[in-house]
Amino acid sequence: MAPLTDQDKRKQISVRGLAGVENVADLKTNFNRHLHFTLVKDRNVATKRDYYFALANTVRDHLVGRWIRTQQHYYEKDPKRVYYLSLEFYMGRTLQNTMVNLALENACDEATYQLGLDMEELQDIEEDAGLGNGGLGRLAACFLDSMASLGLAAYGYGIRYEFGIFNQKISDGWQVEEADDWLRYGNPWEKARPEYMRPVHFYGRVEHTAEGVKWVDTQVVLALPYDTPVPGYRNNIVNTMRLWSAKAPCDFNLKDFNVGGYIQAVLDRNLAENISRVLYPNDNFFEGKELRLKQEYFVVAATLQDIIRRFKASKFGSTEFVRLDLSTLPDKVAIQLNDTHPALAIPELMRILVDIEKLSWEKAWDIVVRTCAYTNHTVLPEALERWPVDLFQNLLPRHLEIIYEINRRHLERITKLYPGDVDRMRRMSLIEEGDVKKINMAHLCIVGSHAVNGVARIHSEIIKNTVFKDFYDLDPEKFQNKTNGITPRRWLVMCNPGLAEVIAERIGEDYIRDLDQLKKLLDFVDDDVFIQDVAKVKQENKMKFAAYLEEHYKVKINPRSMFDVQVKRIHEYKRQLLNCLHIITLYNRIRKEPSKSWTPRTIMIGGKAAPGYHTAKMIIKLITSIGDIVNNDPVVGERLKVIFLENYRVTLAEKVIPAADLSEQISTAGTEASGTGNMKFMLNGALTIGTMDGANVEMAEEAGEENLFIFGMRVDDVEAMDKKGYDAVSYYNRIPELKQAMDQISGGFFSPAQPDLFKDLINMLMHHDRFKVFADYEDYIKCQEKVSALYKNPKEWTKMVIHNIAGCGKFSSDRTISQYAREIWGMEPTLEKIAAPDDPR
Repeated sequence: MAPLTDQDKRKQISVRGLAGVENVADLKTNFNRHLHFTLVKDRNVATKRDYYFALANTVRDHLVGRWIRTQQHYYEKDPKRVYYLSLEFYMGRTLQNTMVNLALENACDEATYQLGLDMEELQDIEEDAGLGNGGLGRLAACFLDSMASLGLAAYGYGIRYEFGIFNQKISDGWQVEEADDWLRYGNPWEKARPEYMRPVHFYGRVEHTAEGVKWVDTQVVLALPYDTPVPGYRNNIVNTMRLWSAKAPCDFNLKDFNVGGYIQAVLDRNLAENISRVLYPNDNFFEGKELRLKQEYFVVAATLQDIIRRFKASKFGSTEFVRLDLSTLPDKVAIQLNDTHPALAIPELMRILVDIEKLSWEKAWDIVVRTCAYTNHTVLPEALERWPVDLFQNLLPRHLEIIYEINRRHLERITKLYPGDVDRMRRMSLIEEGDVKKINMAHLCIVGSHAVNGVARIHSEIIKNTVFKDFYDLDPEKFQNKTNGITPRRWLVMCNPGLAEVIAERIGEDYIRDLDQLKKLLDFVDDDVFIQDVAKVKQENKMKFAAYLEEHYKVKINPRSMFDVQVKRIHEYKRQLLNCLHIITLYNRIRKEPSKSWTPRTIMIGGKAAPGYHTAKMIIKLITSIGDIVNNDPVVGERLKVIFLENYRVTLAEKVIPAADLSEQISTAGTEASGTGNMKFMLNGALTIGTMDGANVEMAEEAGEENLFIFGMRVDDVEAMDKKGYDAVSYYNRIPELKQAMDQISGGFFSPAQPDLFKDLINMLMHHDRFKVFADYEDYIKCQEKVSALYKNPKEWTKMVIHNIAGCGKFSSDRTISQYAREIWGMEPTLEKIAAPDDPR
């Protein structure tokens, strides 16, 4: 029997009233109005894309009234506002998410059906807004959803990159990058707001005059804002994500133009506008390029002007009254720095308060520290931002002076507290001395914020005990933990309606805005009907994904096999190589004993490698090469398949995660700050094989460690091994299956045409592997044997799945944001609805 389509499932949900009933006739009328008046005059020539835009505009109409009303609501109430500053917002698609949050999905489904259209086909036309690399940017997107759903007056601020994260093509097993021209056909969800354009200054010099400090002879770039509505879940609140686009001013380069220079002067406008052209495609790696520093200052300078304009203008809904006293800024404004990328908010706010608003240094500094808070996302040294001083001197001369003064006062304080401890001063300085003087942006963020948080309990402890220990000793009260979360709207209701429905039938629908209610599922852990329902949903999702893979990858896979999935950025610390060694080991075992009853597996690995990261690109080539051999070996047949999922992105995640049986979270303990993919798999009914790293630790705590497959060294073991030295060769010599796998890779078994293709990977694993792949190999293989054994017992497997789903409550971004609000921003979340646009207020 063919599985139910998601459309059919949504119909079922609507019968239960999970989607609000909207007037289908009105939607059809509006759809046709948009089609005829804004898109095409003649319906007969309309394309699928025209239909998508008509549907998007119809849905957007429902947002706009709520958007305006929300802003009026904030203006009248004058609440404290939170500004989430991030260089990345990895939003994915918007249409379906908006329909879910506004309870419009069913009515739209019915309306498009009556118009002879297929809603899923139309949804597939939308481009992903891929304005992020991975976890950090996707977290920002989940946070926006939660802030709106919790009624917080919140704004996301970032850059409207013309080209987001590259599209990945796999050609002959290698990654090839293609530009992501996501705005090619326009974006129905954004609204340009040229009336709020702001100037941003670069270069120039600093003058110290009797009237104060002036930054002069600068080059000006204009920041043009584009607003995107962010709807909360069924509470009629619509917040704003404002992304800045760079525009050259009219007189850009024209002042200096002489006869004949006019054309070149106009062409040079591109130099200014390049600032918002493209997202840097690095994840957990710092690349100290001037253009990147320009991006970081651009978003901060434009945003702070906006924040202060809004602060001065809004006061108890009175238009006459303007707030002139900036000392109350921290009572009305919270600025959250998503990693160090927006760190320049600290010196920029100081510049505004001291140079422009003429406050004393002490008063200004007090305001800055009470306003700003900093989230740290990594402890990997290569990821920490350290900008060369001479780059600053040229691009932002005034900010360099301000940072030097912040540092002078900071070091003065340390000298008082720790007299004579020169080494501590060196470690804690914002300026790192060396061949090249550099500014340590994390140190700037810690000194300039009132709160510093890690993103999982274990990560926050590592920060306090190692990387920032000196700062923790100095100001322990600053340091907090805020374990990451994911939005259950996109990552369950939207991407897995079948499971959302099976849960709602047992415990009602309130869990969607209060994920802790999933604990109630523990009452059904031995309920045979519930066990069957959960297993059936998973099987349908697998069949759907298998059909998708067959269509897009031309591979036929066995939907009854275990779907073993590792999708994330390709990085040595995430240890896709450990996964490869397991694949090879399993392959060798099957070939050795082909008649044994093996648990069939389809192993899927997906993710993008930073274009300049040679090792990561080699890892992709190794995965695809292993796949070529394994998938074409008749001895193995259907029992093992290896697939590299091309162009992994939000939209592909929404398809693969609901279909996964096993989630691979196998980073070296102490390297993954949190992880959020791990939470998405858990919520969607996959079991985790993982190390005690990041949020895996808390997942094991919430679901019971016996309900995860935990293996490998703990953080203490890794530290101990670092002290005594890690000797990869000894593992290679001691473990025959490991030796066999490595010899096959190095001998060209997987690359017969180029036997030494993988010599760099071999050399790295044998002689300078920072992430100790071999040290966890044996335990990982044993743990995978347990996974295979349990999978043969579907009932016990599904019971374990239910324990995991029931333990997911903590991993809602609603919980995370409630904690940020109460413990960092001094705001109170609320589940109250505001009146809909058509209701009297």
